[in-house]
Amino acid sequence: MHIAMIGCGYVGLVSGACFADFGHSVTCVDSDPQRIDALLGGRVPIFEPGLAELVARNVEAGRLAFTTALAPAVGEADAVFIAVGTPSRRGDGFADISHVFAAAREIASALRGFTVVVTKSTVPVGTSDEVERIIRATNPAADVVVASNPEFLREGAAIGDFKRPDRIVIGTTDERAREVMSEVYRPLFLNTSPLLFASRRAAELIKYAANAFLAMKITFINEIADLCEKVGADVQDVARGIGADNRIGSKFLHAGPGFGGSCFPKDTLALVKTAQDHDAPLRLIEATVAVNDQRKRAMARRIITAAGGSVRGKAIAVLGLTFKPNTDDVREAPSLAIIRGLLDAGAEVRVHDPEGMDQARALLPEVVFCKNPYEAARGASALAIVTEWDQFRALGLPRLKGLMAQPVLVDLRNIYSARDVVRHGFRYVGIGRGDDDDLPAARLRRARRPEMPAPVALDGVGRDHVLDRRRA
Repeated sequence: MHIAMIGCGYVGLVSGACFADFGHSVTCVDSDPQRIDALLGGRVPIFEPGLAELVARNVEAGRLAFTTALAPAVGEADAVFIAVGTPSRRGDGFADISHVFAAAREIASALRGFTVVVTKSTVPVGTSDEVERIIRATNPAADVVVASNPEFLREGAAIGDFKRPDRIVIGTTDERAREVMSEVYRPLFLNTSPLLFASRRAAELIKYAANAFLAMKITFINEIADLCEKVGADVQDVARGIGADNRIGSKFLHAGPGFGGSCFPKDTLALVKTAQDHDAPLRLIEATVAVNDQRKRAMARRIITAAGGSVRGKAIAVLGLTFKPNTDDVREAPSLAIIRGLLDAGAEVRVHDPEGMDQARALLPEVVFCKNPYEAARGASALAIVTEWDQFRALGLPRLKGLMAQPVLVDLRNIYSARDVVRHGFRYVGIGRGDDDDLPAARLRRARRPEMPAPVALDGVGRDHVLDRRRA
């Protein structure tokens, strides 16, 4: 089949390359000539594992092409996918869908013969209805059906998600469109990937509801982590215990500094605004957004406390800028709010990230960008792990200790064993790990729990005697 992909951003480029790998003829269109020139020169403008190789293979095979000329690509296409950006609108947080509507107008004038126009971008409920209205108003003679086909791609694992999806959601009730979309995704039938047909509005809402639920799940375990620290429990034990229930599942139950990226923050805000506009407020999602924003700022305070209560004039090392590993995306990343909090408190912030530093330079002009974790740690009063890159999972702790002004490790992703870190002479601060026997602070918290009677120290050594007996 002939496919036109309008937009060569993250979703458009991954989707276009994967469709070409299925054997379809795909033309990716973008209005940015520099982006197209880069792709024509073999340079992929985003970091996604395996994407550069996938693009190169399909360009060489003649199945994948790039252009700024929309009309020829749309004119010969059986299906046209709109995969342009829908960022949060300034002021109210609603999705800015102006690029979607602009693409619809251009597409309308270029249609030739029966075509399915598909909204691939994440758009609010009712957007596809408006896309159809625009196309029919622009070109009343067009033989067209508008469908919705939301994407469910995780950055860092997008190619695998596209080729081995949990489900493929297609919003259309038109039989001709069903046949075209079934043929587009036919290669996946061998993997028994379920093709779920629904109304356009249901398909649009599925995308937002899925992301909001996952964001809510992350926020839930983060709040449970806060409780764990107060009562002396380990959130990792709690997560394993509840995640073993197949009604809940273990995914997205990893406590950390809050969610970020290009999807969850934007989509939760857009869903909240949609619900408010339809007088059906979503209180759980509103709370999720508020709690997540507060959590990012709280992580800066946690690092400051670990460094001794003040970081003015001190160096703090931050490892990880991207919102997750295996991407160069720093949009809405927790690191940005954390670093801003440290800078506001007077710290010199030294950072390292395997892929995200070029993206972050314009956003963080005040920080020192370092070529590796050890350069970042030199002279630091605390080292904070913000993103769980594999490169940070086996750091040389003795080497770090020798470089740092204070051996303090703030592990905001719980990728280290507290016992191992403390054994190397560090002070360790994790997330929701309030009952680790190797941490003196945890022993003291446990000794002070309100349900335990306070020891009576008649001779000035009674308290130490009680604590020693408990340790034994």
